[in-house]
Amino acid sequence: MNLRERIKDRLDELTHPSTKELKEVLQSLNLSLDDLQPYLQSPEGKPYYRKLLYQNEEAELLVMNWSDIECAPHDHGNSKGWIQVMNGTTVNTIFEVKENKLPQEIFHREYREGSFFFAPKKGVHKMKKESGEDLVTLHLYSPPIQGMMVYDLEKCAACVVSEKCGAWWPDHIRQKIKELQLK
Repeated sequence: MNLRERIKDRLDELTHPSTKELKEVLQSLNLSLDDLQPYLQSPEGKPYYRKLLYQNEEAELLVMNWSDIECAPHDHGNSKGWIQVMNGTTVNTIFEVKENKLPQEIFHREYREGSFFFAPKKGVHKMKKESGEDLVTLHLYSPPIQGMMVYDLEKCAACVVSEKCGAWWPDHIRQKIKELQLK
């Protein structure tokens, strides 16, 4: 069974998965960095390059390899998910967000290769590569991400982005679904 079939078999079993079930599925895939290597490309001036490995109505699995640029604070819309550090070390910063206000950093934590961490619905965070070692992360979200909100702390603004944009301020107007000014 090839990698795509293995992923499809596990993700197609999901029906409104719980937080626990999502983590168990991600762990059960037992993917290695070697499995993911063919899907990694240069981030080309962005915080990361992302490759969708599989998506159905219930979930999506993505692999990301990171540059030295940290991503913008963002949420995952109405999706929840787990992030597995496949290689390297990341710093995950958590923010508190009050309606129409600028997100406030509350803490950060370092995660090393082999670690898993949770991304709750509407939870705002940002990630960055911590060391000189390449950072590769695997992300399983349910449902697939739509309506991701990205924050620009300098502009005091937020933007709902399309699926064509990652956790950075959109380069093109077509990547913006809605922009908000914050206080």
